[in-house]
Amino acid sequence: MNYETQLKDWLLSEPIRMSALKLVADFFAENEVQDWYIAAGFVRNLVWDKLHDAPASELKDIDVIYWCHEETSIYRDKLIELALTERVNLPWSVKNQARMHKKNNHPAYSSCLNAMSYWPEKQTAVAVKLDENDQLVIDSVFGLETVFNLTVNYNPKADESVFMKRVSSKPWFNNYPRLSLEL
Repeated sequence: MNYETQLKDWLLSEPIRMSALKLVADFFAENEVQDWYIAAGFVRNLVWDKLHDAPASELKDIDVIYWCHEETSIYRDKLIELALTERVNLPWSVKNQARMHKKNNHPAYSSCLNAMSYWPEKQTAVAVKLDENDQLVIDSVFGLETVFNLTVNYNPKADESVFMKRVSSKPWFNNYPRLSLEL
């Protein structure tokens, strides 16, 4: 199976996800931000839903990440969330990765993909965006097989206690019974 082709087909069949991608692409194009994605559960949960023959999960939050070193205040992220919500009322969660290293006690991130390389579980470090021609671009720091193989793996760059807390607090294993935990 070609994981990228499969994932693109699944995304294209999801009108809400595609409209969210288009909205964010247009917003960041207007604001001249090129390093952005919608990441984490937006992509991961879709794959796990499909591999479990389940309908697409409700979007409880849409993790919009971007990297901009010029303005790193949380206030800017909140303004972007508000602007997106005014266009489409969805559960936006916007984070500038140029500041998130401070919260996580990591070295400064140099890009969205570099920031994702520190996320606690490998399966969450998968992201999608639309390019300037409205074509899907999928990036996964650890490879798409990590999300397709139905495991949850600890990322050694992350704090193991944060990983374990996420594993115990997320409903992943209830929602996706074929998942397995691999440390």
